[in-house]
Order: sequence, then structure tokens, then C-alpha cells
Amino acid sequence: MALYSYKAITAEGRTVVGRLDAINLIDLEMRLKRMDLDFIKGDPIRQGAMMNRTTITRRELITFCFHMEQLSRAGVPIIESLSDLRDSLENPRFREIIAGLVESIEGGKPLSGALAQHPTVFDEIFVSLVRSGEDTGTLPEVLGSLVETIKWQDELAAQTKKLVMYPAFLGAVVVSVTLFMMIYLVPKMAGFIKNMGQELPMQTKILIATSDFFVHFWYVVIGAPIIAVFAVAFLVRTNSAARRRLDEFKLKVPYLGEILRKIILSRFASVFAMMYASGITILDSIRSCESVVGNVIIRESLHRVGTLIGEGQNVTAAFQSAGENTGELDKALRNVSYFYNRDVKESIERVQTMIEPMMTVAIGVILGWIMLAVLGPIYDIITKLKT
Repeated sequence: MALYSYKAITAEGRTVVGRLDAINLIDLEMRLKRMDLDFIKGDPIRQGAMMNRTTITRRELITFCFHMEQLSRAGVPIIESLSDLRDSLENPRFREIIAGLVESIEGGKPLSGALAQHPTVFDEIFVSLVRSGEDTGTLPEVLGSLVETIKWQDELAAQTKKLVMYPAFLGAVVVSVTLFMMIYLVPKMAGFIKNMGQELPMQTKILIATSDFFVHFWYVVIGAPIIAVFAVAFLVRTNSAARRRLDEFKLKVPYLGEILRKIILSRFASVFAMMYASGITILDSIRSCESVVGNVIIRESLHRVGTLIGEGQNVTAAFQSAGENTGELDKALRNVSYFYNRDVKESIERVQTMIEPMMTVAIGVILGWIMLAVLGPIYDIITKLKT
């Protein structure tokens, strides 16, 4: 399907514009007709155009799942539930997706089949869980679990962002202070020191040479890191070996690597528990969770585990010892996720308490070097005058 922008008219004669997924213009016209709209014109929207793309946030997915859960428990038909939700949404892109779901269900598809037509919004795990809920008659319970899981994912994403943004902010402060001193402050002091007419110590020469490089090649100092970041990002996106090395490196970074590992395992345990509790087999749950971890190294490990379980090897015993024999494997995994999540919060707090003094020390070392290089020659002159 493609995304079309359309212009239509209501039965009351009011003109409306919007966007809707459709196979072609004829399909677009038929979809609008089912929405009691008369088609006027439509144009395909390029998927690569960022201005035409509106993201669907986790909060909107939470609203979707919560709305569908409540109305499903009340016995309201799915089409009516989706129609009510469509009319209450503010995000035009999400409203159009919900309208597409209504059209697909009216065309005979189940809810899971309609969701599968929008993989950028409803991923494979989401669709699998809804399909399992439809097959077992536990759709409200599955939707309730999705609400809690997406809330947890949103909180986990906020923690991860906090872990990254705080060091990045302090690092930017250190870099800004360094650039200011090297480009503006040191050159002014260097002129005064050179006019003293005495032999400069080595640390002063190094400082002046470094400052000259910053002044004359500032575009290299600023541009090189930016180019390097884009180059690494492009290489990782286009080269699987580079992606693997980067993911392996991230897991080995002191402190941060351990936190990242806990975040990934917490995410895996939570999603795995939800899928297992919904009636999906262990093997299918592991295979679906491979796309959740977001790290090639751990994904390869999960793939190996899934292969061993598929071959009937003893890896299954490890899961049985976690609670499968008592029918409470999902609870055991949720406990694992809880403890990992708690460790992540505590680890992030510890790292943040360590980062601030480290950055302070870094700035202090730079300032100390500059002061030593600047005040050293002045002190030598004062000493000679006294003698």
C-alpha cells in the first residue's frame, strides 16, 4: 500500500483533506466512500519525504491499546471501537491508520491481519500477540498486557535517553570551554608571553602550538568529529561486520556496557514473558524476540538458543527450571525483568554521580595546564627580578 493525500467532501457539503493508505486511486476512492466521503482528488505521498511523515508515539499506542481493551471487555464490536477511537485522535497520521484498520476489518480481515498491514506502527510482536489473543479468546487480556509493556518500554527508553544525554551535555560543556580557551583566551595570553623575550618552557610552547592549530584549523577540529560520526553511522548501516563490531564494543564499554546489557535483557525478559503468557510457544517467542534486543551479539545468542531448543537439546531445561514445570514461567521472567530494570535505574544513578566529578576534573586539568603554561614564564621573570 501507498500513502495518499486526498481531498473529499462530506454529505453535508463540507470539504475535508487528509491522508490515507490505499493500493491505488480507485482503492482510495472506495475507502473514502465507505467513510461517507465523496472523492475529489488524491496524490501519492513519497515515503521518504520527512515533512509528510508523522510518527506514532508510544503514548498514542498506549491510548490505542487501552481504548481497545476497555471496549473489548465491555463487549463493543471491534469496528465500533476503532471508529470511536478514530474520531477522537488528534494525530492525523494515526487517525488515517485507524481508518485503514476499519476498512480492512470491514473487508473481512481479523484485527491482527489489519494491524499487519502497518508494520512501521504495529511490529511483528504486537501483531503476533493480538493474533494469539484472537485465537484463544483473551484479546482484552493481551491488550492489557500490551498497555503495561509499552508503558514499561517508554520508561526504559527514557532511562536510556537519560543515560546518553547527561554525559553528552557535560561533554559538550567541556568541549565548549576548551574551544573558548584555545581559540580566544590563550591567543591573547600568548602575545603577552612572547613579548617577554625569554626562552619559553616546553609546556608553554605546546600550549601555544595547540592554540595556533585550533585558531587556524578550527574547521578541522569541529568538522572531523562530525564527519567521523556520520562515517561510522553510514558504515554500520551498510556493513554487517561493522555493525557487529560496534555492538560488541558497546557491550564491552566499562560501566555503560553492563548497563546496556541489563537494558537489553530486561527488554527481552519482559516481552518474552508477555508472549509466553499469551499462549505463544517458547520457540516462537524467542524467534520473535530476536528483533527486540537491538544488538547483533545478543540476537545471535538468542538465535543459537532457539536453534538448540528446536533440535530438542537440553537448553529447554534451563527454561523449565525457571518455572515452566509449574506453569509460571511468565511470572519468573517478569521477576527477572523487574530486577534488571531496578539494577538499570541504580546503575544509571551511579554513573551520573561519577560523570559529574570526572568532567569537573577534566576541566580542572585543562585549566591547570593553561595556568601552568601561562604563569610559569611570568613566575620565572619575577624570580629573576628578585635576584
